[in-house]
This record gives sequence, C-alpha cells and structure tokens, in this order.
Amino acid sequence: MTNYEKFLHDKSQIGRNSGFEPLWMPDFLFDFQKALCQWSITKGRGAKFADCGLGKTPMALVWAENVIRHTNKPVLNLTPLGVTGQTVREGEKFGVECFKSSDGKFPKGAKVIVTNYERLHYFDSKDFAGVVCDESSILKNFDGMTKEAITEFMRKIKYRLLCTATAAPNDYIELGTSSEALGELGYMDMLKMFFKASDGAHAHGGSNHGRFNKNPFGSKFRFRGHAEHDFWRWVCSWARAVRKPSDLGFNDGDFQLPELITNQHVVIARRQQEGFLFSCAAQGLAEQREERRRTLDERCEKAAEISNADDNAVVSWCNLNDESVLLTKLIDGAVELTGQDEDEKKEETITAFQNGEIKKLVTKPTILGFGLNLQMCHHSTYFASHSFEQWYQSIRRFWRFGQKDAVTIDVVTSEGEASILKNLQRKSAQAEIMFGNLVDLMNNELKLNTDNRFTKQTELPSWL
Repeated sequence: MTNYEKFLHDKSQIGRNSGFEPLWMPDFLFDFQKALCQWSITKGRGAKFADCGLGKTPMALVWAENVIRHTNKPVLNLTPLGVTGQTVREGEKFGVECFKSSDGKFPKGAKVIVTNYERLHYFDSKDFAGVVCDESSILKNFDGMTKEAITEFMRKIKYRLLCTATAAPNDYIELGTSSEALGELGYMDMLKMFFKASDGAHAHGGSNHGRFNKNPFGSKFRFRGHAEHDFWRWVCSWARAVRKPSDLGFNDGDFQLPELITNQHVVIARRQQEGFLFSCAAQGLAEQREERRRTLDERCEKAAEISNADDNAVVSWCNLNDESVLLTKLIDGAVELTGQDEDEKKEETITAFQNGEIKKLVTKPTILGFGLNLQMCHHSTYFASHSFEQWYQSIRRFWRFGQKDAVTIDVVTSEGEASILKNLQRKSAQAEIMFGNLVDLMNNELKLNTDNRFTKQTELPSWL
C-alpha cells in the first residue's frame, strides 16, 4: 500500500445509512424509548441526547442486542470510570448478557463487552460489530491524543451509538466532536461550514489538523447567513434530543422530576485576606484558588456538620485533594474515593453505597460525576466551582426521573465565593432555555408538512 493509499484508508469512513430494521423490541421499554430505539437501530450510527433518568442504558442495551443478533458479533460499551458495574447490573436486570473486561480479553460468544474509556487501548476494533459511548459528552474533556484514539477506534466500526444528557445547542464543540465520532463532519469542518466568529477569527485546515488564527473557543460564534436552518437539518440527520417523553409526542406519565432544594451556606474565614481589612469577592482564577485554600478548614467543617446531621446517605462533592482528606476525617463513617484508587475499589465502593452499606461518600465530580444512578440518595453537599457541567452532572446523580424524594443540595462557599452559586444558577437557567430550543429546533426540522393547498373542488367543463 502506497503512502497515499494508506492516507486515504486512514481517513475513510464506513458508508452512511448503515442501519437495519429492529429484530428485538422488548416490552420493558416505554413507548418513547421504543421510538428512539427504532430510530437509532434503523439509523445505524446516531446520538441520543436524553436527560438523566430517561433510560439511556436500557435503550443502549437494546440497540446493542439488535446489532449482535444482526451481525453475530459482539458490541463494545464504553463507560466513564465507575459505571461499568452499573451497566453490567442493568444488563442482568433487562436480560441482556454483559461481560466486564478491563484488559481486552473476553470469552468466546460474549455479547456486550463493557469497559472504561481509559481501557480502550487494550481492545481491537476488528472484534466488534458496534460500539456504544455512554456519557459521550466527556469525549470533549479528553486530551487530543485520547480523543483521536477513540475516534480512530470507532472509524471502521459500522454501528455506533452515542448517549449523553448534557449536549446544549450552543456547545458546538460537543456537537462537532459527536459528529466526528459518528463519521459525519469533524468539529472544525462543522464550524467552518455553518459558523463565523464575530471577532474575525477563521478556521484553517480540516478536522484533524485545523486551528484558528485566534482562540476559537473563546470567540463569540454566530451562524453564517441563512445557515441556521441547514445546521439543524444536519444535526437532525444523526441525533435526537429529548428532555421528557412529551418532547417526542408521548405522555410524560410518571416521568416527573421531584423538588430540588438548593441551600447556600456562606462561611466566614478565621484568617483574614492578606492586605485587606475585610473579605472581598475573589476576582480571577488565581484569587479564587487562593480563596479556596484560605477557607478550606471552615468550608469542610460546615459540610461535615451538615452531613453528620443527616442519618441518611449523603455525598460530599469537593474539588481539592486536601478537601477530600479533611472531609473524610470530619464526617462520621465517611469513605473517600480518589483518582488514585483502583477501578476495582471504585466499583466495590459504589456498589456498597448504592446498596446502603456505606452512608457517607466523599469524592470529586471529575471522578464519579458522570453516568452513575444514585437516586437512592437525595442529599449532598457541594463545593461550587464555575463549571456548569460538573454542577449539572453532580446533582443529576440524584435529581433524576425515578427519584421519589425531594433532593437537597447544600452549597458551601466562603464570603469571597458568594457569587459562584448565582453564576451556576444563571448558567442552569440558560442551559434549560438552550436545551429547550435544541429540542424545539430539531422537532421543527423533523415535522412533515401536511398542508394540502389543493382544497378547491375541480370544475369540469359542461361537455364532460
């Protein structure tokens, strides 16, 4: 093979329209889930942007089982850290055979192979007919080499499914990353085709080697003239978005979210800011980091007080290693999960917490904030940052469809961080509007025009 032939081979994708008619549609699916499964199986390669608790895991398992029956080959299910065990248990619950593998090895005849994204390098794409990316929004958080490796792995696999809850219509990077993983436009190609940066930035090159002459992700993008309609038509060609069943025309039924109670606790630092007579709001990332460290003891003491006062399960979310260590020391019976823990320990700890064997859990949103179903818990403490994605994913571990109790989130901040919660609430309101717009725009593009303009009765000549 010549260098040019190899170049074309590496860049090539499996052709489009790769789906087939479903071979299995179980009764445990709700009507709206059956509709989404019908679409994704027929499509072959697509993305489901479905809110937390709408059943992305059982839908993905049904999709995988159909691919297996159609091809007689296994499907690889990629999950965030700590979610593999939950996926295997969901498979047992819904009658879909799953096998967890962390080293690329699995028995002959195994169907759905479940592993973490970080273990992908142990597997060979030739062994699989399909791949599922659970919580695929985290693809954009990986470094360039890891994201490219995931995209390269998926490139030659015919059947692909992305599942996530956090895609928003202004997050064009995420939409572009998802598109590229499915074999559609790369995110740089997408930006060049549909968008223009208002500060004059412009794109150079293609999807894998493109860059902007200014920082593209700090720019304010706007659609090119008359491009918005074509953009959403393009997104509709490979994705579906749903916040609740009624977004697809079905009855919401029991899919109702419980009350969300957000409390803010502002602690006063015992040690005054150097050079100041009274505490001032932290400005910029450097001052915010210093504020967190200066008030670490006070915030941890308050969070521990709140957790210890509740006999039920409580998750204490933190950001710094020192916060995690101190919280574990101050909270009665707390178990700490860190990024240094082995995957086996994570799985065992998560399972014990879900089963009620552990009541108090201390960890970070970056470790356990994605994909887990923790609806058996309805209370957490939270050390806020400006990351809306971490905030959204953290509270959605509890505040999700299927939760029976009101969910309480106690946000602990210092005087210098008092504006952070307001910023998160502002972003949350904006995200709700944006995701609603995404659903509406996509649904508008999917509607068929059934207007009949030919309503006048035909008048025949007298001689007929």
